[in-house]
Amino acid sequence: MFNRKDLLSWVDKKVMDNLSIVLRIKSIKTEAPDTKSFVLESVESKPLVYKSGQFLTLLFKHNNGEEVRRSYSISSSPLLSEPLTITVKKIPNGEFSRKLVDHAKEGDLLNSIGASGLFVLPDSYDRHLLFCFLAAGSGITPIFSQIKSILYGSENSVILIYSNKNAFSTIFLNEILRLKDVFKERFMLELLFSESAPLTEGRLSQGVLDQLAQKYNLYKDDHILFYLCGPNAYMRMINIKLRAEGVRSDHIKKELFIVDAPLYQLPEPPERKAYPVTIHYKGETFTIQVKYPISILETAKKHGKALPYSCETGQCGTCAAICSTGNVWMRYNEVLGEHALAEGYVLTCTGYPIGGPVELTI
Repeated sequence: MFNRKDLLSWVDKKVMDNLSIVLRIKSIKTEAPDTKSFVLESVESKPLVYKSGQFLTLLFKHNNGEEVRRSYSISSSPLLSEPLTITVKKIPNGEFSRKLVDHAKEGDLLNSIGASGLFVLPDSYDRHLLFCFLAAGSGITPIFSQIKSILYGSENSVILIYSNKNAFSTIFLNEILRLKDVFKERFMLELLFSESAPLTEGRLSQGVLDQLAQKYNLYKDDHILFYLCGPNAYMRMINIKLRAEGVRSDHIKKELFIVDAPLYQLPEPPERKAYPVTIHYKGETFTIQVKYPISILETAKKHGKALPYSCETGQCGTCAAICSTGNVWMRYNEVLGEHALAEGYVLTCTGYPIGGPVELTI
């Protein structure tokens, strides 16, 4: 399905020539029902660079010619020099996840804009820092990469609280158990199976989280970083509970797999005037006029400028840029935390200039 000839019918040729990376499927492994890992290699000689916790954005094309982008988390660890691997779970009505899981084969070619995402480990951290990962279902994918990097690359300890229906459906279960065996003293593992335990014990409720927090002193220790990945409702519950117990917001990182519409009506901008936005990207500088309701990203696309993006809803961070001049008002932001905002990061997909000209670097 994904041979070279078909690739050009799936992907916008102009976009592919400008910024894409062609990857070949080297091998495929079944991880769980409806879930497969795809080991990838770059067709070019230069390997693709990424960080643990990031995702790979693939480019496809609908039959009507519309370009679509889908992001799949990377499960390999760059620290261990593992071959680049994405793990894909087939989702209901997921056109491209079904194509990959059901039809892709070794030797097929995929087209990508590379790795991105802000769900990453700190660049450096104290050896006393404890990492607590909470994953549900396929949310283990980016976390699996991070756990391997921490355990093999540092002396830090890791807690994994991993929720699934049963052992049979648990992605990477055998590999995780092997890690537990190798790193007995530094890897604490809690497996929650909703189908094989009482409801009050098999699902991560606030009560179960309280029990685990007491066991591992999660609420009281300020030297813990929390990484959450799973369904939105699952992560909202954990985030609300952690914040209510006094955990700092900058100690909580979340990764969204399925982009949902916001649960509330989005705000309107404080003004709607058109202002010039100057963008520096990959050695090129250009200026566009941006006026609400057309975002910076959408305006650039209308001018034929190929900028990085994926979700287009303010929930993944692929389109993030640094604002060095002026002010960008964002209609929605689910991914940039306090530190990123303080450093000047903005999202071009939900961003609009206000108060005057803006200058961005991507």
